[in-house]
Amino acid sequence: MKKLAFIASALASLTVFVSADIHAPPAHTYTAERKLGRALSNIVYGIMEIPEQIVRKNEQYGRKAGFTYGAVDGTSRALRRLGYGFYELFTFTCPTYRGTFKPPYERCGEDNRIEMNVHDGLSEFPPELGAESYFDHTRSQKY
Repeated sequence: MKKLAFIASALASLTVFVSADIHAPPAHTYTAERKLGRALSNIVYGIMEIPEQIVRKNEQYGRKAGFTYGAVDGTSRALRRLGYGFYELFTFTCPTYRGTFKPPYERCGEDNRIEMNVHDGLSEFPPELGAESYFDHTRSQKY
């Protein structure tokens, strides 16, 4: 009887540690609201891929490639963002990607899906143009 009580109490105490990960599953940051925001962002700001790719191709390959290859690649990416934006807008209440609300962009492989590489492929949200700064540019003076 003591052995049974000991085993039962040991199993009961172990369930406290086992259930700790259930509160924050890996996809908890991807919600329907985030999917709706991503959809609207891709629809409205997806056009920013064109100047972004012109600048990136200009830095990598030179000016001629920047204004030709960059413009074509940026237009292609902007249209893909527009398509994904409307897809996610109409399905934002449904967990469509593997039962989650994650973005449907996969790594480029045999099926030629869109890469989710921040430097070369589509990221979750469209790029921002200009210098990004998260710091104040003023000084507080004390006299």
